[in-house]
Amino acid sequence: MDHTIIFQPSGRRARVPDGTIILDAARKLGVGIEAVCGENMVCGKCRVKIMEGSFPKEGITSSMSHTSHADEKEMKVLKKKETDANIRLACVATVTGDLLVFVPEASRTGQQIVSKAAGTIKVKIKPAVTKVYVELSPPSLEDPYGDLERLEQALEKTHKLKKLTMDYRVLQALPDVLRMGDWKVTVTVWHKKEIIRVEPGWVETNVGLAVDIGTTTVAGYLTDLNTGEVLATESMMNPQVRYGEDVMSRITYCMLNEETGLKELQDTIVEGLNTIAKNAAKKAGISPEDISEMALVGNTAMHHILLGINPEHIGVAPFAPALHKSADVKAERFGIEILPSGNIHVLPIEAGFVGADNMGCLLADTPHKREAMTLLIDIGTNGELVLGNKEKLISCSCATGPALEGAQIAFGIRAAPGAIERIRVDKDTLEPTYQVIGNESWSDGQTNMQARGICGSAIIDAIAEMFKAGIIKKNGQVNMALETPRLRKDDKGLAEYVIAWKHETAIDEDIVVNQKDIRAIQLAKGALYSGCQIMMRKLGIKAFDRLAVAGAFGSHIDKVQAMVMGMYPDCDLDKVIFIGNAAGDGARIALVNVDKRNEANRLATKVEYVELALEEDFNDRFGEAMQFPHMFDKFPHIEHLLPREEAVRA
Repeated sequence: MDHTIIFQPSGRRARVPDGTIILDAARKLGVGIEAVCGENMVCGKCRVKIMEGSFPKEGITSSMSHTSHADEKEMKVLKKKETDANIRLACVATVTGDLLVFVPEASRTGQQIVSKAAGTIKVKIKPAVTKVYVELSPPSLEDPYGDLERLEQALEKTHKLKKLTMDYRVLQALPDVLRMGDWKVTVTVWHKKEIIRVEPGWVETNVGLAVDIGTTTVAGYLTDLNTGEVLATESMMNPQVRYGEDVMSRITYCMLNEETGLKELQDTIVEGLNTIAKNAAKKAGISPEDISEMALVGNTAMHHILLGINPEHIGVAPFAPALHKSADVKAERFGIEILPSGNIHVLPIEAGFVGADNMGCLLADTPHKREAMTLLIDIGTNGELVLGNKEKLISCSCATGPALEGAQIAFGIRAAPGAIERIRVDKDTLEPTYQVIGNESWSDGQTNMQARGICGSAIIDAIAEMFKAGIIKKNGQVNMALETPRLRKDDKGLAEYVIAWKHETAIDEDIVVNQKDIRAIQLAKGALYSGCQIMMRKLGIKAFDRLAVAGAFGSHIDKVQAMVMGMYPDCDLDKVIFIGNAAGDGARIALVNVDKRNEANRLATKVEYVELALEEDFNDRFGEAMQFPHMFDKFPHIEHLLPREEAVRA
């Protein structure tokens, strides 16, 4: 009997025979799991988490009962709290039923590459958190005034700070801190209205953490609030991916597990944020408690889950969020391990599926302040688009899904060493060459490239190159009439094209792009293109002045290949710019300037949201955009790259 096993966060899946060891299944699929002790159950590096519950998106029900029982030797390696949390050793646990297996960061070989570097921002430094130094006169029998009142007087006299409240934790420690500092202290004030920390002596360190919570990745930027300088950058895969690769899967998980689902997902992301804060602080040589404030962005589902708000209602019509405006919550309320009295500022959201991450993009790219008509696309698991200028802005959301990032693709993997990241196909020989992350050389068809799969940027390359070479027809169908050993059908009759032969790979099998993969990409790119098209019609324009592509994934795609495929309308390629992780940059802007928070709240109500599903012709536009590069639209800027019949038509 065979069972389905799915590994997260890689998204790899397969049917394996009953009794297969989880580690063997992982190796077969190219999922790297540490096992340095030679599978002797000594090192404990191969820890994996068995997910419990029903996962409709994956089509399985996963359970601890679907694995072999742990024996005494395994139990000696694992702690009780780990066994209670469904942790097993992959080197010994076997598959006895359908399984969803999450591989923790520490257990993965080939560290996932999460490219979310900090961009350059130009903003006035005006943080919500400031530090001031005061010297107090000590109490005496003649002047036994209270410590709090004494501090309040000093702050008003020295810094003109009046009517401040004080966090309860700070008040509890105040008498000891004042005497420890010999009545000379540094006071941390939030928004000129609350004292959130008092430290003995003069302390200059004043830092905050800006975080972009993406569906797939989380990136944090530890920032000096006095200068705006990024002190450390830390990123990781979003640990919530174990509950599903896209937002609807996670919303569904909350709905199916009413009592525990939301809390599980919230605790998971809080744990991730604590890891980001801890690692970033360590890099900067400070304590996590020195982080006085966080500014967070994320899509609406990530936003609601973090705040502990039921996300069910944004997953069904009319997709109304719980709130649009920004939120400020004490760190200790979340269990986020920075300064307990510190503030967590969550930027506002625009609509059900246009969240605070898009607001971060707007703050970073400022289309609302430009004369130029700008099309801003944030490409991720969920595609968000904004079109307009200072006169008017409209936005929409497209369900691109995780296919563009390598998921839901037969041999798709996240960007990591061993992932194919670039592909070229010779139009005459139909032979491919490719590059692998970690190896600067291009393949020659014979060299053992140790390829493990195909990441998102290479998926775009593969589809575009196969289309240009005539391997894929305009409608997306594989052209099986071509003479090449690279084209074949699998044992289920599915057409496929071989990118890397078995001897070139590290997974002991051919790496292919199949007809199902092509359809997944067609759906994603069709959603983006039709969204662009409908928004341009809404504003009554035929062309835009600039195209800004945001997102870590967007930074790695080839803009020519993307246009050949039809991800966005034809334009002068010089107008296409990549602006990196603009959502994260926007979070940093809000972190260091309180005025930008007010601007974000105003923008959230100003941007007009377009619900594509309500457009009568959306299905028609979507169907047309499924073709390469489009059923009707012309692409004069790249017509020389298109197949002959397509170039003539263009």
